[in-house]
Amino acid sequence: MNIIVIGSGFGGLSAAVRLQAQGHQVTIVEKLDKPGGRAYVFERDGFKFDAGPTIITAPWMIDDIFAAAGAKTSDHVQIVPIDPFYNVRFEDGTVFRYNGDREHVLNEIRRFNPDDIAGYEKFFAETEKVFAAGMSLVDQPFGSVGSMLKVAPKLAMLQAQRSVAAFVFKYIKDPRLQQVFSFHPLLIGGNPFQASCLYTLVHTLEQKWGVHFVMGGTGALVRGLVDAFTNIGGTVRLNAEVAEVAVDPTSRRTTGVVLANGDRMVADAVVCNGDVANSYMKLVKPAFRPKNTDARLKKLDYSMGLYVSYFGTRGTRDMWPDIAHHEIILGPRYEGLLSDIFDRKHLSDDFSLYLHRPTVTDPSLAP
Repeated sequence: MNIIVIGSGFGGLSAAVRLQAQGHQVTIVEKLDKPGGRAYVFERDGFKFDAGPTIITAPWMIDDIFAAAGAKTSDHVQIVPIDPFYNVRFEDGTVFRYNGDREHVLNEIRRFNPDDIAGYEKFFAETEKVFAAGMSLVDQPFGSVGSMLKVAPKLAMLQAQRSVAAFVFKYIKDPRLQQVFSFHPLLIGGNPFQASCLYTLVHTLEQKWGVHFVMGGTGALVRGLVDAFTNIGGTVRLNAEVAEVAVDPTSRRTTGVVLANGDRMVADAVVCNGDVANSYMKLVKPAFRPKNTDARLKKLDYSMGLYVSYFGTRGTRDMWPDIAHHEIILGPRYEGLLSDIFDRKHLSDDFSLYLHRPTVTDPSLAP
């Protein structure tokens, strides 16, 4: 089959590699001037800035993609562990240095509140159960009520209706430690006080496999995946924004795509890695959308956007010895601030920050 994949983000690249490896002829169309999608890389004055994800917590998933192309991850990129995973800084000046060393983590907890050691042990045991059950759901499609009902008993057993915060607060009492072990949903635009406790599996994921970084930045991983894709015969077309997914009115099957410049590309199938709402509402004509799609998409709650500032500094990386690769800098409020953001839609005077300083690990990202 001749297949077009819209978007060269990690999802699009993963799908394209696997389909090409299965024997299809695959073309990726990307509207930007280089691959990556949300993992785009900005370059200025010798600095390289990753616009999207900056860490890897499940390296075997990367290995699986390269393996599908008959390659090894190490053939294309170097992935290294980070220690600490994060420094979590609080308003009172205390810093929790979080990594994958069990004794270190226990000592950090003890330094903040010795009474929470026992609670953390119970929390960790429970997150292992969540991980064992939850990871089996990560790659499962839920396209129907029936497919959801099949996993309902598992979700009920995990009490998945509980929020991450409720799950953590049950075991850990120190307000600062509660934040350390519940902030992870924020990394994907979720509210810890609303997101399902399934997200606590991230703690087990990090503790078992660590947090990793790609030397050269995330863009190096994108380039590696593109090379693996083109090495097995795939094609990438840049500066090719899709304006429409073409559909045959009789068969109601796709016939390819129409680009913004008017070019038509014929295909037997189209895979779209764009946002669901944007893809249906802008790329598929109303007559070919599933019934009630417009109404359903307009009713959905969407995760928050981000304000991201990229900057470079003069000097050497030794000038800030206490600043880690990742810093979570928390303000004076936690639940109140998140309620302002997610519920009241209010811009508060106080705020929290996520700081990424990749040159701690890879000096080549700055001049």
